[in-house]
Amino acid sequence: MKLYIIAGEASGDLHASNLMKALKSEAPDTQFRFWGGDLMLKQDKNLVKHYRDLAFMGFTEVLMNLRAIKTNLSFCKRDLLSYQPDALILVDYPGFNLRIAEFAKSKGIKVFYYISPKVWAWNQKRALKIKACVNEMFTIFPFETEFYQKYNYKVHYVGHPLLDAINNTSFSDSEKENFITLNKLSDKPIIALLPGSRKQEVNRILKAMLSVQESFTDYQFVIGGAPSLSKEFYQPFLSENTNIIFDQTYGLLKIAEAALVTSGTATLETAIFNVPQVVFYKAGRITYQIAKRLINVKFISLVNLILDKKAVTELIQDDLNTEQITEELNNILGKNRAQQLIDYKELRELLGGHGASEKTASLMLKTLNEPSRSHSS
Repeated sequence: MKLYIIAGEASGDLHASNLMKALKSEAPDTQFRFWGGDLMLKQDKNLVKHYRDLAFMGFTEVLMNLRAIKTNLSFCKRDLLSYQPDALILVDYPGFNLRIAEFAKSKGIKVFYYISPKVWAWNQKRALKIKACVNEMFTIFPFETEFYQKYNYKVHYVGHPLLDAINNTSFSDSEKENFITLNKLSDKPIIALLPGSRKQEVNRILKAMLSVQESFTDYQFVIGGAPSLSKEFYQPFLSENTNIIFDQTYGLLKIAEAALVTSGTATLETAIFNVPQVVFYKAGRITYQIAKRLINVKFISLVNLILDKKAVTELIQDDLNTEQITEELNNILGKNRAQQLIDYKELRELLGGHGASEKTASLMLKTLNEPSRSHSS
């Protein structure tokens, strides 16, 4: 069996790699060809393009890179037809993947979508396009089932794969000491900084995160570096009380006292590790003004969206200033800490149980073994 997978971001690389592992476990003869990252490469060597070459953030950045995006789309279509997979598996990354879904369906290729585009947040009518060109949708948030029902489109809710990806056990004292020694950290309590995985967002947000250091001299600030970015890129941000570690973000979260986190999957990871956090979001001015008019959800962080309440503070655009960050970081180190941890417990219950990757793999293979079955034609 041949499968073609497209994941265009770091979180997609993580979840796609676990799905590949589950698919190989159930169907060992499966062959893959994929767009993704280093984690997917650990499962199979047939990488077409790395996500670091695909990640364009915001409306203006997309406009500036239209030629590259069109070139990638054309290449992907040709490559897909050449490979002739039994199914195409798309992982989030909607701007690119929905176009490929439409093309693949028109060529008679079965289309699976794992991790729904956030159509419930803006341009909800894209759900009609999904219904038309996606054979099977596998969702990770409980509220998405009800959303798609409005369009008479049945989806599979499989639970959130982060619960499988994260081994949420605390470090022992010796493991903590080893982690600190290995990464040349001090014995001060740690504030983890997760500024995102794209150059644009890191440039906008990390400077703001670090602006509060003088008010927290009893803590050390440790950046979780994105695997797609080099240490040289981060060098201007580093100082005596600022360290950076790569490929150990989960270890960092196991020992962090608090975290400053860019909106995205990292907010959920931080919550699952039970680390109090403040959530950041800052886009280009034009992008933000456009988004503000299009997006129709109450919150930007996944933690608040799933809980449908303000459990974590969101600092957006001009609120990313030293004074407000200082106040909110003090809050999660003090008076708001206990309540946030209570909210995290509720969040984990809502995310469902373990086994999202295995459930998804089984459902996909079941459909592939029933070739006459059509979900959304």
